[in-house]
Amino acid sequence: MNDNLRIIISGGGTGGHIFPAISIANAIKELRPDTEILFVGAEGRMEMQRVPAAGYKIIGLPVAGFDRKNLLKNFSVIVRLIKSQAIARKIIKDFKPHVAVGVGGYASGPTLKMAGAMGIPTLIQEQNSYAGVTNKLLASKASKICVAYPGMEKFFEKDKIIMTGNPVRQGLLENNISKEDAIKSFGLNPDKKTILIVGGSLGARTLNNCVMHSIDKIKSSDVQFIWQTGKFYIKEAKACSEAAGNPEMLHTTDFISNMNAAYTAADLVVSRAGAGSISEFCLLGKPVILVPSPNVAEDHQTKNAMALVDKEAAVYIKDSEAEEKLIDSAIKLVNDEPKLKTLSGNIKKLAFNNSANVIAEEVCKLADKYKKENEH
Repeated sequence: MNDNLRIIISGGGTGGHIFPAISIANAIKELRPDTEILFVGAEGRMEMQRVPAAGYKIIGLPVAGFDRKNLLKNFSVIVRLIKSQAIARKIIKDFKPHVAVGVGGYASGPTLKMAGAMGIPTLIQEQNSYAGVTNKLLASKASKICVAYPGMEKFFEKDKIIMTGNPVRQGLLENNISKEDAIKSFGLNPDKKTILIVGGSLGARTLNNCVMHSIDKIKSSDVQFIWQTGKFYIKEAKACSEAAGNPEMLHTTDFISNMNAAYTAADLVVSRAGAGSISEFCLLGKPVILVPSPNVAEDHQTKNAMALVDKEAAVYIKDSEAEEKLIDSAIKLVNDEPKLKTLSGNIKKLAFNNSANVIAEEVCKLADKYKKENEH
């Protein structure tokens, strides 16, 4: 048996889970370059493309999420879960990891459950201010639980909790583009106020509807917009923009690969309230309007948003009121310099700087301890 550490990282489903997972993997490789890392994801989900693109091997499980609205559909979900546990068990047996890390998302449940049952130490990364069902179930066997919000002892054993913050995409703070060049890279005018609208990696129906129904307001506002629609909505968004004469103050795209440029260009961001996105806004000190998604477990995005709103670090608009209020509020706010300054200063106070590195160190400590006790 070689001396390298072997680590499984499991989870995904959305960019909010995948980007932190890759950041943790990169931090582990920086700390211990010889480490072997294997990702375990869910078949057909975003991680199956994004993880190999980042240079890591991934194996997919046939796992799927429970259908809360139609309980009869869950029979096939249970069959997939049982099958996924069997596959996860085989992966662990073959790869022989020294630790398994769960970042949330469908695949982390069966993977970490099997790892725990087989005596492998596990570490959970809980991104939200309200713990997810999977992580609550996995917590009893977990060795360490890395969290991003205070007060998480109401969900987890206090002794296991480490306050680390959420890892963000590496390179986010390595800004090498001026604001003027950033705005120009989107074909926009550096002399105008710029609002960035992002609905997460897959897009957000409500945010897109807000833009589509307010194109006339946008055209007459003297404010410009970078609009990330997500891949499911781009055709509809482009058609709407074309029907309005392709306004020059509206840059429409399905996915922004250079988020550094987008954040640098933006005077104000409009976003869902995913934990990963919020961590990025904190680090960059970005004024933000949060429109939490109502379609998430335990309404955790609203809880994430309110943790900022209570500290005057963000503005909150309810999803059901967004079409009526959002674009007007955004245009008004982006022209209110004192308010933008207050939001920016307050959100920056909530930032964690080295989350991925802190988590990587904890992962390596657990792996070293297990290796020492079990490999002679």
